[in-house]
Amino acid sequence: MVTSERSGDSEDSERSGDSGALLRLRDLLDLLDRGAPAEQFTPPPPAGATERGGLSDADAAVLADATRIALRIRRTLSQHRRREAELAALFDTAGDLARLREPDAVLGAIVHRAKLLLGTDVTYLSLNDEEAGDTYMRVTDGSVSAAFQQVRLGMGEGLGGLVAETARPYSTGDYRDDQRFRHTRKIDTAVTEEGLRAILGVPLRLGTRVIGVLYAADRTARTFTPDEVALLSSLADHAAIAIDGARLLDETRTALVDLNEASRTIEAHSEAMRRAEDAHDRLTDLVLRGGDATDVATAIGTVLQGGTLVHDAEGAELARVGTDAGPPSVEAVAASRAGGRAVSVHGTWVCAVLAGHELLGSIALTGRADLDDADRRLFERASLVTALLLLLRRSVAETEDRVRGELLGDLLTRAADPAGLSARALRLGVNLGRPHAVFVLHTGAVPRPRLLAAAARLAQARKGLAGLHHEDVVLVCPAEAPGASAPACPSAGPDAVRGPGTGTGTGPAAARLAGELGQVLAGPVTVGAAGPVTGPADFADAYAEARRCRTALRTLGREGTGAALSDLGFLGVLLGDQTDLGGYVDQTLGPVLAYDAKRGTDLIRTLRAYFDTGTSQSRAAEALHVHVNTVVQRLERIGSLLGRDWQRPERALELQLALRIHRVSAPDAPDGKAGGKPDGDRHGDPAGTTGPGDFAA
Repeated sequence: MVTSERSGDSEDSERSGDSGALLRLRDLLDLLDRGAPAEQFTPPPPAGATERGGLSDADAAVLADATRIALRIRRTLSQHRRREAELAALFDTAGDLARLREPDAVLGAIVHRAKLLLGTDVTYLSLNDEEAGDTYMRVTDGSVSAAFQQVRLGMGEGLGGLVAETARPYSTGDYRDDQRFRHTRKIDTAVTEEGLRAILGVPLRLGTRVIGVLYAADRTARTFTPDEVALLSSLADHAAIAIDGARLLDETRTALVDLNEASRTIEAHSEAMRRAEDAHDRLTDLVLRGGDATDVATAIGTVLQGGTLVHDAEGAELARVGTDAGPPSVEAVAASRAGGRAVSVHGTWVCAVLAGHELLGSIALTGRADLDDADRRLFERASLVTALLLLLRRSVAETEDRVRGELLGDLLTRAADPAGLSARALRLGVNLGRPHAVFVLHTGAVPRPRLLAAAARLAQARKGLAGLHHEDVVLVCPAEAPGASAPACPSAGPDAVRGPGTGTGTGPAAARLAGELGQVLAGPVTVGAAGPVTGPADFADAYAEARRCRTALRTLGREGTGAALSDLGFLGVLLGDQTDLGGYVDQTLGPVLAYDAKRGTDLIRTLRAYFDTGTSQSRAAEALHVHVNTVVQRLERIGSLLGRDWQRPERALELQLALRIHRVSAPDAPDGKAGGKPDGDRHGDPAGTTGPGDFAA
């Protein structure tokens, strides 16, 4: 009975203990549900309290384990809630930063949000300066020191410099005593003046590139937890994106401003460009349709409302429209050529006409001293069209010169059928049936191409041919005779360049040609001449003779003159292929022979006696059986016929040679007689030379 009662009490006690344990477990769950503070999670009663109605030791151990588990769960839930709040704050921060557009506003929002999230005394942000190689303070929140707000940190200096250099977060509980960092006087002074102790810095990264550092700092020493480091790092990641976005937006805004300005500039110049293009098209079409320099100059003057001048590279005027101004100066053309732009000189705009680096000529615009930029570009475009015109002219001229040069080469070498040569010449406007002279030119004053170009211009004007043959510049031109007795060549028109034998010239054709070319080229030009010849067969021999004449002139020191072999006296006779002794006598003694033939006198006999007696008047008088005064008077008559220089040694030599040739070809009567008539006139000496003994037996 007693045993039964005890057993019942034990069961009641166990049920009571089990009920207490369950109630305790329920209380723990309720505390977890309410988020109660940790102090309310009290441990189970200590061992031995069971005698006072507590739990058994086994139940107490179970409840102790359950309490510890509940505390761990509470800590985990607290961490989750805090993390959830931090994430919500980060999302809010990201939203706020995304709405901001100005870089300064974004930076200010970043440091302010960092201060709110971490609850520190000061937050600040520095940006890297890639050019200077350091990081500088950009914005602060909670700072009171001006020196701190302006501090710059070299890479690796202090906490911030180390973060910027390594791209890793760093923290310190007390910066002043932390020897992990490289302290400098400037940084330590700024930190001390601000009163900072605990500092946390995390990098602002865009990919692998660090653009700055975000800081959180307290004025009391403490340790930053890993959660705080992670939170600030997350904020820094958002901040870096926001900073870069604001920068890009600001650059975009600046670019839009620049684009708008560029658009306005383009619109301002668009009409001018269209006008210039239209003018360029019209001018180009004009050139391609066969317009000449005058047509182009007229079009330029019409578009730009001014007078126009066009010159070639040698300064020769090609066109003049609406102006009386002189040609542009060499200095103005050189300045335009060097700068590649039109230049203004004393109110006249000058633009070099270029093909690459080659100077083709120049154009000048007068009456428009106030030319604006748009019209100046149009004027410069006109120079391009003028270059096209001059290149076309040169191409045509070079083709024609090549054809003419080939014809000239065939003429001078007898390389083709004469009839075929005549036909080819007629197609070029050259009539080989007319008498032509051959001129071989030489100068050391200018390059050979310039001499050839000048000869080509003369050939074109004279309806002749010019070219290089065996390294000689050769000109073939219509002429009756190239030497001293040459008549005038027919004129090619009032505007033609005067060539050898032009109608208004005086003196021999070769001499005039040497003078004209010398004037054009500003240097002496030596011209050897031969001819005239008619028909293709004789041009080769004429060229050889003209070449020998040119060589003789240079050998005799007569550079810069022109002559034919017939002008060189007996030297010409010696150098000539065909020895024309009668022509030489006529050229040398012609005036005296003509006088004798007309008057019936024999002055030739007196002249021969004078030279035979060693130019002694008295001995000549004895040989002629006349008074010495008669000889003197006859010699004066001879001087008036031959010229004052007839007794110069070289001229006297020519006369004596001609007298000997004349004696051989036409012998005189026996000495002492003049073929039945004395030197004087039959009815009295025409020169008043009759004296004692004139008619002696």
